[in-house]
Amino acid sequence: MSRRTLRWILPALVVLLWLGLGGPLGQFNGKLSAVQQNDNAAFLPDSAESTRVTELLRGFDTERSLPIILLWESDGGPVDPAALAEIGQRLDEAVALAEAADATAGAASPPLPSADGEAVQAVVPVRPDLGDDLGVLVEDLRALPDVAGTTYYVTGPGGLFADFANGFAGIDGLLLLAAFGVVLLILIVVYRSPVLPLLVIGTAGLALSASVAVAYVLARQGWITVNGQSQGIASILVVGAATDYGLLLVARFREELRREEDRFAAMRTALRRSWEPIVASGATVVLGVLCLLLSDLSSNRGLGPISAVSILLAMVAALTFLPAALVLLGRAAFWPFQPRYGDAQPHGRGWQRVAASVGRRPGRVLAISLAVLAIAAAFAPTFDARGISTTDAIRGGSEATVGQEALARHFDAGSASPAVVLTREDSWAAVAEAAAGVDGVASVTPFTGQQGGPPSPDAAPVVVDGRVRLDATLTEAPDSDAALDVVADLRTAVRAADADALVGGNSASTLDARDTGARDLAVIVPSVLLVVGIVLAVLLRALVAPVVLVASVALSVASTVGISALVFDHVLGFPSSDPGVLLIGFVFLVALGVDYNIFLMSRAREESAAAGTRRGIARALAVTGGVITSAGLVLAATFGTLAVLPLLILNQLAFIVGFGVLLDTFVVRSLLVPAAVHLLGERTWWPGRSGHGRHRVAARPEPEPEPARV
Repeated sequence: MSRRTLRWILPALVVLLWLGLGGPLGQFNGKLSAVQQNDNAAFLPDSAESTRVTELLRGFDTERSLPIILLWESDGGPVDPAALAEIGQRLDEAVALAEAADATAGAASPPLPSADGEAVQAVVPVRPDLGDDLGVLVEDLRALPDVAGTTYYVTGPGGLFADFANGFAGIDGLLLLAAFGVVLLILIVVYRSPVLPLLVIGTAGLALSASVAVAYVLARQGWITVNGQSQGIASILVVGAATDYGLLLVARFREELRREEDRFAAMRTALRRSWEPIVASGATVVLGVLCLLLSDLSSNRGLGPISAVSILLAMVAALTFLPAALVLLGRAAFWPFQPRYGDAQPHGRGWQRVAASVGRRPGRVLAISLAVLAIAAAFAPTFDARGISTTDAIRGGSEATVGQEALARHFDAGSASPAVVLTREDSWAAVAEAAAGVDGVASVTPFTGQQGGPPSPDAAPVVVDGRVRLDATLTEAPDSDAALDVVADLRTAVRAADADALVGGNSASTLDARDTGARDLAVIVPSVLLVVGIVLAVLLRALVAPVVLVASVALSVASTVGISALVFDHVLGFPSSDPGVLLIGFVFLVALGVDYNIFLMSRAREESAAAGTRRGIARALAVTGGVITSAGLVLAATFGTLAVLPLLILNQLAFIVGFGVLLDTFVVRSLLVPAAVHLLGERTWWPGRSGHGRHRVAARPEPEPEPARV
């Protein structure tokens, strides 16, 4: 077989292999949600106090449960006896539905009228591991016939959690449709070609299918934990990354087609010049997100490997399928604006002007850029990361949220989900007294083993391994900030009576998750900066340049957080944020922000070998300006599509990452870094050298800043 024939067959085989795998791998897109875990308690470390309480509760022969509250609120005046009797029938029907779904976790309570007689509630405890079946059960319960004269709600932790999980229902459809639609629109505007955008989108789609399949296998084997949030983020990440890498390769291929008549020679040069920054960029993101393995929350630890797999497969697809497809199509891929051999390289005048402006006044540009970023960063400490309650987690509210408000009008809001106190048998009375004295605690009762209603006042508490369980009913909704404050005070109070007392329950799990998230921030932030710095030092074979790049990205992240604090508080009116949002946003912004600096600096090093550092950075900025801007817009737009889901956490992450990427693209990479490099000159590459003066290379025509306009 001749070499000429082989160079056609190999890319054809690569394309056929990817397309052949695309169908079988695509079937996993709908399966990943089946192995999700969305329970806070499942994410906590074994050392968390609420986790220890959960383990000890097994000795009391009680199942872990998620309470669903059925609430009937009178339309006016007390609930009459006929309605109360009908409510009892509806409760029996609800229990039958739960039993038919094999969802029960203990006996349901009888109908419990409120003190004012204007509402009746019943608690149906269900298993917390129902997954998607919980949403189905809640919808079935909501479909029960109405009771005349009352308004019926399905609420409580179970109802809230089902509505929250339902917010992820669009991940397999709406979210990806929005992401691919936005990317396709941008690519059509950028390339003005009907063929090329489809190739790039196809590359992203194949990478997505492969990454979802790998994530499914890992989650199915129990090696990683997946929740709806991590699935959505990883899906967006792989689409954005694959598109970015594709943009870089396509730009270089088009550039070389004007220098090389032979498409295969052009692709060899394009790959040789592109693979290093693409691999370095991908490695930076992979190592950055793998720092999430240091998290004590398994939800964050699961996001790390899923994101790493997504980036790795995005790189593989961009360096195998896309170049194979491009080389088979050749110049026809760019129709109708096909690059012709011997054509002069067109220049993007806008980026040439920017490069010239930075070169004329680098000190002024640097000072202004630093001042703007520093002013924005000054607001970063005002970012509210106290946590997001389940009630606030769904943008615009939900039926369960309305039910919680109705519940609070007639009952102690925490009656269905008490805080659980475990204490020594000989001190339980003192601990109960201390707990009852805490503001926000409505009542404290010992666990007597009776289920389905209030305990008998004469019943003795159950003792297991020398411990007694106390149930502390809170006056606040169990997922509210106020309830978490009460739990913190409760822990302090009970330990004054028994140093070994433990406090658990749903509110305690939420509090522990928040505290663990704050710990993760303190550990993972410096780890990510260190890892990224090492990768840059290896890539650029320098120490000064990595310090400049890491410092610039860190300042960019701080500025993004500051702007986000202002927008969330004063424009969008968000109640608060979560430490996990801040952590994930930081990891992605550092890793992805360094991406664009890698594209810029790797080209600057290449150009500096022939022209010196100052001219090299100017050329690199002019050449990469269009492609990096397009990549930044694509990535910001793909993360922005997270806002189509009605979940506050993802909406906040969409803004933080989207705005941060644009800030990196238009300020840090375009102004701050080039100005700093221009001022440093050859010292940028210390202790190495750019190569200028050691290896003279023939000056090449100015390459095209592809794509020139967006």
